[in-house]
Amino acid sequence: MCRNIFNYRFEPDMLAFSGCYYGGGEKERYELGEIRKRWATLPDLSPEGERKRGKCPLTPHEVGLMLRAIGFANDTYLYVASGEIYGGEETLRPLRELFPNFYTKEMLANEELKPFLPFSSRLAAIDYIVCDESDVFVTNNNGNMAKILAGRRRYMGHKRTIRPNAKRLSALFMARHKMDWDTFARKVKSCQRGFMGEPDEMKPGRGEFHEFPDSCICEKQANDNGNKKNGDHHLKLDSVNSVVKSKDEENQGEKKFRNSMGKVRVNTVDDEFDEHFPD
Repeated sequence: MCRNIFNYRFEPDMLAFSGCYYGGGEKERYELGEIRKRWATLPDLSPEGERKRGKCPLTPHEVGLMLRAIGFANDTYLYVASGEIYGGEETLRPLRELFPNFYTKEMLANEELKPFLPFSSRLAAIDYIVCDESDVFVTNNNGNMAKILAGRRRYMGHKRTIRPNAKRLSALFMARHKMDWDTFARKVKSCQRGFMGEPDEMKPGRGEFHEFPDSCICEKQANDNGNKKNGDHHLKLDSVNSVVKSKDEENQGEKKFRNSMGKVRVNTVDDEFDEHFPD
């Protein structure tokens, strides 16, 4: 039985800013269209085009299907860390049906939560703490909070963080009813290769430091030609050098990470709406 945390961003203003369509008919188009008018400089976007580009957050139902397809059973404990969900309980219902052990901070802390309710940042801090302590952290977005959490979980001792490969999954979800479950699950697993939070899925120096902090020591084992019969292994030269510098790198890495916790980086509009919707 796994305690799984789902950081879910599906607020009305975020959805409006995305320019995506989520299946709510004319009511959704009108409501999100009115909210979108707050930003006079936003370009006209093709909802279908944005989804194909992987720019649309997955719906709760899509995230639930992805988790079941990659092997999470329906007895998994799911804590949903989120703000206001567009569509409320109706939007969350398919996810609840897939994972009955469904919880939020409002469900777990009723009276204790009241002093925090007027402060959105304090509510987000509660979600942050719970997400950080989870067995598995899943996000449907690539916002600042998700990036910093992913980076901290890697840096402080690897804990799995799953990011949906939205660009590849979008086409698969649209064709969901054209295949049986086993075929769908196999294709989801294929889509998610490299997005499952494996320790070595990102090469050192690639990606943002917030999400992929550099390792302090990168030890790689190699066979010594002179000792193959004995099966002895020795560190490669670059690994030895990294050991010599490890203390300085560790201090610098920890300092960088702590600074990132105090000052959230603002990304471009194209990078999942962080400029207008920082976590």
